[in-house]
Amino acid sequence: MDTGHELRIDAPHRELLDQILDKWSLSVLNELCEHPCRFNELRRAIPHVTQKSLTATLRRLERNGVIERHVVSTRPVAVMYRITPLGKTLRSPIDVLLAWASQNMPAIERARENYDESEEGPGL
Repeated sequence: MDTGHELRIDAPHRELLDQILDKWSLSVLNELCEHPCRFNELRRAIPHVTQKSLTATLRRLERNGVIERHVVSTRPVAVMYRITPLGKTLRSPIDVLLAWASQNMPAIERARENYDESEEGPGL
């Protein structure tokens, strides 16, 4: 998409994109788009994430206003995480990126194979 503007990714944008598009954030956002979840529900839904990584991811997303943390006054006290209206606006651009990846994956795989073959060739 040519908007006629120079593409610039300044440090604050890069930091935000790194925090929102990382491995665990996308999984958390995918779960929370469906319904609010408790911490352990998220851990079960994202089986390979460690407690430390999930905690850090939730804090980053909360700090950026993408999710919110709600303390439920039960015994024991529970914490629910839910996506915010701002977080819901991420769905469309992420879907576009995923569609692009799906559409172009065969070409990307061919490019990877060609690159790997050239790296193993006699010239290197």
